[in-house]
Amino acid sequence: MDYGQARCTGPRAMREAMHLRVLSHSPHDTLALGERLGHALQAGDLVCLYGELGSGKTVLTKGLAHGLGVPNAEGVRSPSFVLLHRYAGRVPVYHADLFRLDMPDDLEDIGLRELLGGEGVVIVEWADKLHALLPEERLDILLQHGDADTRLITVRPHGTRYTRLTELWRSQVSDRTCPGRYRGGVVA
Repeated sequence: MDYGQARCTGPRAMREAMHLRVLSHSPHDTLALGERLGHALQAGDLVCLYGELGSGKTVLTKGLAHGLGVPNAEGVRSPSFVLLHRYAGRVPVYHADLFRLDMPDDLEDIGLRELLGGEGVVIVEWADKLHALLPEERLDILLQHGDADTRLITVRPHGTRYTRLTELWRSQVSDRTCPGRYRGGVVA
């Protein structure tokens, strides 16, 4: 999956066709961003996370889980060795980490395909490992390292539901709507 070279040009807001870029200045910011999005997620949603090791995929997932009502969301861990964890929230939350996945056929072993579009929210780290098998409608989120704890988060919705979700999230992600919790901002 090619997202191109992302550039931070400052904290001004600029909407680009079908994607949103957000600058997070700390893990706390990334958690808060995930929590905001998690509140809007519903059963059947698919969130695909992309990024290098240590880019904040699991931190964002903790925020998503908190927004989805998972008690003790701080305990959410990357399921690297078991590939899939289930958490109880207002809807079930399925967190898959495909870092160790060798072949797409391995998906059959963990039952991920059966969960897509089902009763819960599916969050997939390293979704590029199964890109050809992903449904057309989904929310892709790329996390990239910046300086120190800074992360550039690029959101690409696929489908009407996810475009609306991205617009809702965008309206909530600003200094004035998250005072004291989120210091980042929408960037060009």
